[in-house]
Amino acid sequence: MKQKPENGAKRFVSKKAVTMLSIFIFIVAVGASAFRNDLPEKEIKFNTITRDSVASVQAFEIVYKTLMSPRCMNCHPAGDVPLQGDDSHLHAMGPKRGVDGKGVYAMKCSNCHQETNVAGLHMPPGNPDWHLPPAALKMVFQGKSAHELAKQLVDKKQNGNKDMQKLIEHADDGLVLAGWNPGEGRTLPPVTHAEFKKAWITWLQSGAFAPKK
Repeated sequence: MKQKPENGAKRFVSKKAVTMLSIFIFIVAVGASAFRNDLPEKEIKFNTITRDSVASVQAFEIVYKTLMSPRCMNCHPAGDVPLQGDDSHLHAMGPKRGVDGKGVYAMKCSNCHQETNVAGLHMPPGNPDWHLPPAALKMVFQGKSAHELAKQLVDKKQNGNKDMQKLIEHADDGLVLAGWNPGEGRTLPPVTHAEFKKAWITWLQSGAFAPKK
């Protein structure tokens, strides 16, 4: 017996209704998931200020005179012997850098430089991680022009593979902060740490431009 046309039409409508209902449920489910607050947040990316060569170079003037002060430069010598004193003479004890920057053989930096400053005039300053940059990454400040130092600081091959965010964080590194706590009888850097950090961040965020040679 042949099926009546109206029954086939009803079955077609029924299938169509089921399909439409499935699509509707899928849309509702997707929409609901968009409002869930337990989904992982997107990573917050570091934003930079608009590039401004004038502001960047002006900020680096403060950075440069700070890094070239004895409190910074003495631990960033051109050779493998650290510098000493406000006149940045070679260290009297003649210690050597060593592979890891912490000295060689029995003459280790930590033998004299304790975790904190030793009390007394011109006594050894201290820090738990006192060291020079390692031999493979010397990061020399001594003798560098402003142009040369600016280029070096942002070169990942010379700065320990630091991107902008890591460079900014480095302003609060323990040894960097030690420059503003050098012990009795030593001059401080030419600006406060807060002023240095502000200039450092401004220089980096506005393009890290290097002054002209």
